[in-house]
This record gives sequence, structure tokens and C-alpha cells, in this order.
Amino acid sequence: MIIGLDIGGTKCSVVKADDEGHIQKTLRFPTTHVAETLERLFQAIGQLEPDGSQTVGIACGGPLDAAAGVVLSPPNLPEWDGVPIVAEVERRFGGRAFLMNDANACALAEWQFGAGKGTRNMVFLTHGTGMGGGLIIDGRLYEGTTGDAGEIGHVRMAPNGPVGYNKAGSFEGFCSGGGLARLAEGRIPGLPHPTAKELAEAAERGVSEALAVWEESGRWLGRGLAILIDILNPERIVLGSVYTRSGRFLERTMREELEAEALPQALAACQIVPAALGEATGCMSAVAVAKYRMS
Repeated sequence: MIIGLDIGGTKCSVVKADDEGHIQKTLRFPTTHVAETLERLFQAIGQLEPDGSQTVGIACGGPLDAAAGVVLSPPNLPEWDGVPIVAEVERRFGGRAFLMNDANACALAEWQFGAGKGTRNMVFLTHGTGMGGGLIIDGRLYEGTTGDAGEIGHVRMAPNGPVGYNKAGSFEGFCSGGGLARLAEGRIPGLPHPTAKELAEAAERGVSEALAVWEESGRWLGRGLAILIDILNPERIVLGSVYTRSGRFLERTMREELEAEALPQALAACQIVPAALGEATGCMSAVAVAKYRMS
């Protein structure tokens, strides 16, 4: 039996799945104060009738000490400071539990169940409000020495630019949903502070200033992806929320930069595709953590 815990800043999901990852039951509730949320997580696990032989996968935003099973101080989870969630789950319910940051967990989910299925070398980028990343190399998740591998969103692409990852001019600053909003500030008539969604709606209406922002972001996206292609030589790059919804506004300039910057042979071997799991990503990421650790 697999039990998955997806711990988000606004909501949590607890799911029961078989050993192949097929979800059998899902429980959801809002994320509130740390003590209340933990108690609701434990109550939900109890409702799924664990038998002590289950494997529990826990997906949560970082920073984490994944090896020790401790949630440190994620910015989207106030007061979750040094929470030993793995030890507590195992103490209460037996079995084995494993903690993983949400970007790596999502990479596993897309690799096992989604757009990366069948690959041996895959890069996943969240491409959502932020720009987290996960790497599948030679058929295994590459986590790095401290579990922080794949965080290309932190890489500075230019001396100045929108702030992402607390760094001006970072890849996240130019390409994430939050970065797009900052890139568009003061540039769209009637929308002084547009969200990424509003920017996409303006582009749909043919607003030239909105289209220009998307094209600019697409160029930076292409440059960042070219770095990943040249260094890692993946067969597939899977891009999350923003690309999944609005990739058509990014595609032309992204491709132009890829053609200009990436090694031709490596680029020809790499597909760039939207993520496939959609709203199921959170639940499936937690299941994927357990399934991966069972292997």
C-alpha cells in the first residue's frame, strides 16, 4: 500500500494508492496553522487504514532536510520550523516514510506517470509561480549532495532584471509566472500590475505590449533551456504550468534562442513538451515519491 501526502501552502491532499500508483481514495483540506494541519494529516492517514506495511511519500516545498525527514522553514508554510514529519508518521503508523521537495517529487510524477514516461534522461521545470527543477539522469532521480540539484531558477541570466529566487536577473525572474508579472509591470495599458493569467488574456486579445512581454520571456526561456540541453543532454524537457497554459506565446522566441544557443545534435535529440498531469500533479507527486523509494 502507498499513502501520499502532498503538503501545500494553501491545501493538503492525502491519498491511498496501490503499489503501481493507482489512486484509490483522496482526502483534501485547507492548510492552516502547523499544529492543526499536522493533526489533520495524521487523522487522514488513519482514515486510510494503514496496516504498518505501507510506504508513505511526502511531497512538500523546501527547504527540507530530506535525508533526515525534516521540514525546515518553507516560505509558503509559516512556522513549519524543524518539523520531523517522517519520524512522526513512522512512529504513529509504522511502515516507511520518505520526504522530498515538491519539484523533485513532481519530476518523478511526470517521469513515472506523465509526459516523461519512458525516458531515461529528463528535465522537469515547474514553470509556475516559481521555477523549481528536477532531474532524471540515467533512469534515476539526481538529487545532488544536499538534495538541491536542478535549481536552474536560481541561475543569474543577466546583471539586472526581474527578481526571482531573491536574485535580480535570475532565470526564475525572467521566466516564472511571478517573474512574468514583474517583467510586465507598467508595460500593459490598463494593467499596471498584471498577473501571468491577465498577461495571457491580454495576449489572447492581441495586445501588442503583452505579446512583447511573452516574447521576451520566451527568449530567456530558450537560453536557459539551452544551458540544460548542453550540460545534461536530456531526451525530454517537461515544462509545467505556464508553458502548459500559454506555451504558444513563448514558442517562437524560445525556439529561436534554442537554435542559436544549444548544441545542434543535443537539441535535435531533445523534445520540449508540456506537463501532462495537470490538477493531479500534487497527489501523483506524493505517490511517485513512495513508488520511487520502494524500487
